[in-house]
Amino acid sequence: MPAPTDHLVGLLLGAEEDWPTAFESLARRLGVLRAPDGTEHTLTTERMTIEPFNLRDRPRHELVIDRLAHWYYHPREWLKKVALMDDVYLLNSPFTFQSMEKHSAYCALMRLGMNVPETVLVPYKNPVDNARWAYTSAKYNRGFDLDEIADSLGYPLFMKPFDGGGWRGVSMVRDRDDLHRSYDDSGEMLMHLQASVPDFEHFARSLTIGPETMVMKFRPDEPMHDRYAVAHGFLDEEVGREVVTISQTVNAFFRWEFNSCEMLVKDGVVYPIDYANACPDVAVTSLHYYFPWAMSALLRWTAFCTVTGRAPRTQVDTAPWFAVADDELLDHEGRLAAYQSLADDYFEAERYRAFCESTLAHVDEMVLDWIAGDDFRRLLTSTIQQTYPPQEWDRFEAHFGGLLGLWLSDQQTAGSGG
Repeated sequence: MPAPTDHLVGLLLGAEEDWPTAFESLARRLGVLRAPDGTEHTLTTERMTIEPFNLRDRPRHELVIDRLAHWYYHPREWLKKVALMDDVYLLNSPFTFQSMEKHSAYCALMRLGMNVPETVLVPYKNPVDNARWAYTSAKYNRGFDLDEIADSLGYPLFMKPFDGGGWRGVSMVRDRDDLHRSYDDSGEMLMHLQASVPDFEHFARSLTIGPETMVMKFRPDEPMHDRYAVAHGFLDEEVGREVVTISQTVNAFFRWEFNSCEMLVKDGVVYPIDYANACPDVAVTSLHYYFPWAMSALLRWTAFCTVTGRAPRTQVDTAPWFAVADDELLDHEGRLAAYQSLADDYFEAERYRAFCESTLAHVDEMVLDWIAGDDFRRLLTSTIQQTYPPQEWDRFEAHFGGLLGLWLSDQQTAGSGG
């Protein structure tokens, strides 16, 4: 019998240690996977290094999980090369990173008929570092009334960089004094002004990996370790479906397969406000209770893409999406259903579910055993000690240990049918 086919998965990382260590440990535990066609496969992971490369070099990696190239241009260009020349599978297309600068994503969601709050892009406050700026600005920049724009949007509103990034430069603007202070502070950042959704009922943050989405109750004003609340069923069924559809629509449209989205909910209306994250948060000290799901979903999607030889698709095809958006016979619910169908087709959702049932049925139990074991506890302790000062170690051991213990208890109860 031939030896199993091994698939090398590259991890292109920045400063992260917790989730890569978890992913590597779980990948080693996968063992031999028997695909639906009877062939056998294994997964090997490797942390990638950054070095000169010849454009005709053949890569060793079959799939790359990238967490770096959205800001580090050298590996970004390597990703473009292996996508164009070598068909390496990438979870997020390097050709749409510009769209991950929130502006393009706002435009796309508005075009698709989603309830994006009113948004205005304003010119730079300070000149960019370009010798031609002064001439161009003097000749072509049209004067504008910042107060008038803000008044048209209504207070409070938000000022935030068009390219986003970890809440950098985001400010709530309550009045004209705040407005001018925030604009003065923006410097060379290009800023959006965006209307708020006053008195919203829920802030939902969804993490989507392939065709799987976890919708979490998010509390942005809390410290990071408390932002994700453990709350099941906090959205009613119809709103929950819409949040999932918007998340998967964004990803399928832009060819992103590892991304998080933020949405506000008020009076049954879903308002997408941020849905372009080249490096979504999957830290154990952030996700805690939801961390095991994230690792399981990432492992399942990676295995599916490599073992089945899923063809990479990095280029955006707007036509089918815009055909739905422009169909006057469809109401909002009809468009959502059509978008979900397009997303399911892109992610091969039916084939993926069948693959998980036949080839990866052991993953949930394997992850549960690992989370309950000493290896994970050592990883959690190490992460806590690298993240927090010594005087807070005991507190966070109890905090995160309790939340992960709750996850274990819930899984064991669900598994026993209780």
